[in-house]
Amino acid sequence: MKKAIKKILLVGFILFLLIQIYQPARNIDKGQAPSDGFASFYNAPKEIQNILQNSCYDCHSNNTSYPTYSYLQPARYFMEKHIKEGKQELNFNEWTNYSVRKQRNKLNGIIEQIEEDKMPLDSYTLLHKNAKLSAKQKVEMMNWLNAIQKQQIDR
Repeated sequence: MKKAIKKILLVGFILFLLIQIYQPARNIDKGQAPSDGFASFYNAPKEIQNILQNSCYDCHSNNTSYPTYSYLQPARYFMEKHIKEGKQELNFNEWTNYSVRKQRNKLNGIIEQIEEDKMPLDSYTLLHKNAKLSAKQKVEMMNWLNAIQKQQIDR
């Protein structure tokens, strides 16, 4: 019985080591500052830039700050999958490449997601406590985003 458990543990350990070989490309664009795109386009104040950096850019930009655990599989695989999905939905670095109509739709979506506490995701804030928006940060973001939305309507 003990030999069977040891064999299972040994095989499990070997499999764990083997999956470490697969390391997907990291989401880092060294030629592009994280605030390029959305924040620059709307001339975001420093407080808003900080909120975006801490709560949004890891999944919704071309630059991710990787925690230590991201070097181990399968965490790395799930993280890269999540980042890819996040960037497909919204990439702040690509904001200026979006049509005006798409920008308006994305802006409405951002506002809705923050209002309904859907972003940042609970699964993200569980491990990244500083990413969770405080009541004050949420008000700051909503005031700023609503002002941008009003500007777009007035255009």
